[in-house]
Amino acid sequence: MESYSSQSYPQTNYRRLGGFVFVVLLHILLLWALQSGLAKTIVNRLADPFETRLIEEEKVEIEEPPPPPPKFTAPAAVFVDMPTVAITESAPTTTITQTAAPPKVAPPPPKADVVIAPKSNPRNPITQPEYPTMSRRLGEEGIVILLLTVDEDGRVTESKVDTTSGFDRLDEAALKESLRPRLWRFVPGTINGKASAMQFKFRVVFKIEK
Repeated sequence: MESYSSQSYPQTNYRRLGGFVFVVLLHILLLWALQSGLAKTIVNRLADPFETRLIEEEKVEIEEPPPPPPKFTAPAAVFVDMPTVAITESAPTTTITQTAAPPKVAPPPPKADVVIAPKSNPRNPITQPEYPTMSRRLGEEGIVILLLTVDEDGRVTESKVDTTSGFDRLDEAALKESLRPRLWRFVPGTINGKASAMQFKFRVVFKIEK
């Protein structure tokens, strides 16, 4: 619990008593003033007429607007006749002369080239490829068709298998023999009587004689 000091009560009573005494003195002072005529003097002062002054407003001169400008009257339109200029030009005369074109003559058909394929040379007969030993034992037979390229001198410059015999050993033997130098020489082919390089097919037959 909170504890209060015993000296706080007398101080509070003194303050209240002092305030009460001040109020009583104020009332007494007001009553004395009323009785002595001080209040009447104040009222008379307030009842005196007040002096009022009217301040004349300064007259402000307003400038008059300028007079409107005179109305503008457009002058009457003046029409000037334009001279008429006529331009005449004579049309050019064009003469078209049509001449018949000569009939086109078809050129003669080109002559077909006369081509003669290479062929065997009787003075240098074509050698027969050696029959592979294993193919002979196994009884392998067939026909190899080679695609040969022969130059202007009749020499074989390229050889390919065009149609196989069905056996690789027989095909390889034919190719090897056709590419051996100086063995296979042909009479070169000609085009219009002139020796030319060309390709042709050559057949090699492999058959076992009994």
